[in-house]
Amino acid sequence: MEHVHLVGIGGSGLSAIATLLLEQGNIVSGSDSQSSQVTDRLAAAGAEVFIGHRARQIAGADVILVSSAIPESNPEICAAQIADIPVLSRREFVGSLMKGRLGVAVAGTHGKTTTAALLSYLLHRAGLDPSFIVGGLITNLLTSARHGSGNPFVVEADEYDRMFLGLKPDVAIITNIEYDHPDCYATLAEMQNAFQEFTQLLPDDGVLIVARDDPGAWKLGRASMDRGLEVVTYSLVYEADWRAANITANNSGGCDFEVFRGDGQSGCSVSSRLAGRHNVENVLAVFAAAEHMGLRIDETVEWVYEFSGVERRFDVKGEINNITVVDDYAHHPTEIRATLASARLHYPGRCIWALFQPHTFSRTKVMLSHFASSFSDADHVVVTDIFGAREQDNASVSAHDIVDMMEHPDAQHVQSLEESIRVLLAGIRSGDVLVTLGAGNSNAVAEGVLESLRDPRVKEVVL
Repeated sequence: MEHVHLVGIGGSGLSAIATLLLEQGNIVSGSDSQSSQVTDRLAAAGAEVFIGHRARQIAGADVILVSSAIPESNPEICAAQIADIPVLSRREFVGSLMKGRLGVAVAGTHGKTTTAALLSYLLHRAGLDPSFIVGGLITNLLTSARHGSGNPFVVEADEYDRMFLGLKPDVAIITNIEYDHPDCYATLAEMQNAFQEFTQLLPDDGVLIVARDDPGAWKLGRASMDRGLEVVTYSLVYEADWRAANITANNSGGCDFEVFRGDGQSGCSVSSRLAGRHNVENVLAVFAAAEHMGLRIDETVEWVYEFSGVERRFDVKGEINNITVVDDYAHHPTEIRATLASARLHYPGRCIWALFQPHTFSRTKVMLSHFASSFSDADHVVVTDIFGAREQDNASVSAHDIVDMMEHPDAQHVQSLEESIRVLLAGIRSGDVLVTLGAGNSNAVAEGVLESLRDPRVKEVVL
């Protein structure tokens, strides 16, 4: 047992690790700039959580684990260095947790959270008692991490800050490779090189599972085949080891589809509660990994339908006055397109409102034109000010720039989340769908709109 202090404990990455450390019986403390439901849950589970960063809060710690969003000038980091306490990043820490286990690392610019969560859930339902670290709350299990007694250890392999290069996987999944994190990778080529390094972490008897439809993932698949590694492919378009066809929306908010294995002759019907074609691909990736780990597809189909997803991934928050409110973590142009396409698929004929909060100044600046062209499936678009996260505003880009570049019949910039709630309530009507998008705190808009819709005076206006 050791005392681990986590600086930035409320973030998705460190909070999951904190949960697992607590279940292992370690002493866990940590700090964050503000309280949240996440920090409250950790405190209830036994962690000592401090709001604000102060040097004295590291007292008694054996090791300090630091979020990528925390600057080196943080007083707790400085105090640890003076006290000669090891200060580690996620990249340096998580790999050690996987030692002696069957490690499964799920990587990709998009889809890795849902894929890792679904695989963890299937292994749990199969009675294999897996350990897992996922960057989002698995709604069926009400946790993002678990220390299990079984052999499997599933980790969401985050490419940010090259965290995934510290992992020790036996099985790796790559859902896709698309440029992101310009504050970490100067070019797409640099990011692709990091993913290539990730595949080279696999041992000679390891398995790489890749999306055949994604050019970047498939390129790494071919390169891994050339080195003699076992590569398993999945696809909605091309011939592959795992394929899906006949995709239709179902009444559970997800998709029904047929899955074919290998020769295309043997198949089965699958029903999922996950929205969108992109999630069909994620299910295929999980089937491939689950089969390698000894599960049979005919056994797991029922568990796939049970899986209700991950918090903030096409998360239907509620429906009031026939107005449906959905929240999603989408913060990249491709993710926005996929989420709105899912809304269009599952709510045909209804008017769709998109509320988007851009995430980080660097991403907004580099992908400005891509953001501007991502909202074709929305009838109305409201863009709020940029959520800076770990970055400071240098006045080089603004949310208004996105709206200025958009060729959309109804798009507007609204500065604050509070103002955006008022704007949405003034326009939204019974039968409409609101989708809030962003990796910051845009989910507060979804909650605010729902709360307002419960007011009888508002009900009279929107009906």
